[in-house]
Amino acid sequence: MNKKLLLFLAFTIVFVYQHLVAQTVRVAAAANLQSVIEVLQKDFKQKSGIVIEPVVGSSGKLVAQISNGAPFDVFLSADMSFPETLFKNGFALKKPVVYAAGSLIICSTQNIGFNNWERLLLSARIKKIAIANPAIAPYGKAAEELLQRTGDWDDIKSKVVYGESISQVNTYITTGVVDIGFTTQALVKDTEGKTQLYYQVINPKEYQPILQGVVLLKHGAANINAEKFYQYILGAAAKKIFTEYGYRLQ
Repeated sequence: MNKKLLLFLAFTIVFVYQHLVAQTVRVAAAANLQSVIEVLQKDFKQKSGIVIEPVVGSSGKLVAQISNGAPFDVFLSADMSFPETLFKNGFALKKPVVYAAGSLIICSTQNIGFNNWERLLLSARIKKIAIANPAIAPYGKAAEELLQRTGDWDDIKSKVVYGESISQVNTYITTGVVDIGFTTQALVKDTEGKTQLYYQVINPKEYQPILQGVVLLKHGAANINAEKFYQYILGAAAKKIFTEYGYRLQ
């Protein structure tokens, strides 16, 4: 085999490799999207042929990773403040925009009734209540705000078990580690046919709207498929999936 052919093959391999790498979009996704992102991933690949690699975690921890150089192309947050911080600090190409509004629920594996859930939380029957860490998880922040607004916080805070993320809260709820938890409505869709859950959707007027933002990160500037996934998230197909998982559209 002559040198020219070897060089040609080497350049071809490098080109193909670079093309395949460019095809992949690395997505940082908030923990409340754990189940939804899998559906979005499959739908986007079916429609575009493009693969995304999602990494799921609490929004606060993902922001810390991105700020420290983690190579993500797109960030799907559970609120707007975290992506806004990234934009202000120069890590994003565009200002964040809202892709959906989260829905907070009170949930349990026990059929204990939620007609008067505020009083239920105060009862001796309820010993452990799960919420996500409000410092890094927007759903935890919304739950804490709700409980402070109802006047129950001081009386029940000794019962509160904090999850590092909403995913951990979901595990606490579905495995019965806690009696009750405050979580995303997406959990109900995710556990269909797997775990019997009893829940009540919290009136969204009782807490600040959980506006979830998406931002295109600077790391994705050289990857044209990052922009395609960003536009997909804001399009009709993704909105339909978000609605199926209990999210509200603005």
